[in-house]
Parts: sequence; structure tokens; C-alpha cells
Amino acid sequence: MAQAAFEEVVEDFEFLEDWEERYRMVIEMGKDMPAMDDALKVPATKVEGCASQVWLHMTPEGGVFHFQGDSDALIVKGLIALLHRLYDGLPMAELSTVDAKHELGRLGLNEHLSSQRSNGLKAMIQRIAEQAA
Repeated sequence: MAQAAFEEVVEDFEFLEDWEERYRMVIEMGKDMPAMDDALKVPATKVEGCASQVWLHMTPEGGVFHFQGDSDALIVKGLIALLHRLYDGLPMAELSTVDAKHELGRLGLNEHLSSQRSNGLKAMIQRIAEQAA
């Protein structure tokens, strides 16, 4: 089951008429993400396999998963915002129970992202899964 913040996105998507509106919403979500400190944009936080520059900084605090992310591409930053809503604040023990492919599929992302963006999204999800392990 997805977090309440992600469920809100699913509900919002249901009211949007077409994919272009949804695409704009994802971009706006990315713009609304808090800025990631440049000091955290280091090779250890860089996600390989993305066409854009992507960084994810993950921290388990008190058994709860938190992460920050950033990208040089607006749509990718929006995808990071979606992942943030899906994962941030979960107990570490629950990270591996999230079926990100299914949850993001509820938004119709699979049909509307380029293969490069899809591969980058998979790489970000893989990085989070590695943290869960």
C-alpha cells in the first residue's frame, strides 16, 4: 500500500483530463521539492543509468527512511518528487514491500515516459531498494 501523500497524487491524476496536464503536474511537484544542498551532490549520491544528472541522498533516521533528491532535468526532478511521496517516511522494514512499478503504473507513467526516462526511474528505484537491503 502506498503512503497517503502518494495516494493524493493518484487522486489528483484522476481529475486531470490528459497526460499533458499530468506531465505539468509532475514538473510542478519537482519545482516544489526543497533544494538539495550542493555538498550532497557527490559521486556517492549520483544515480548511474539516468540520462540526466540525478542525485539521491538517503538517510535512515530512527528506523525511518528519508531521502532528498535533485536533478538537472525538471521532469526527472518531478519523478524524484513522486518517489519521495512513495517512500519518504516509511519504516525501513517496509521499504522492500513497496511495489514501485505497480504504484507508479497507477499514474500511467509506463505509457508516457521515454525509454531513457523509464530506465532512469528504474535506476532510482533500484538505488532505494539497495538502501532497503
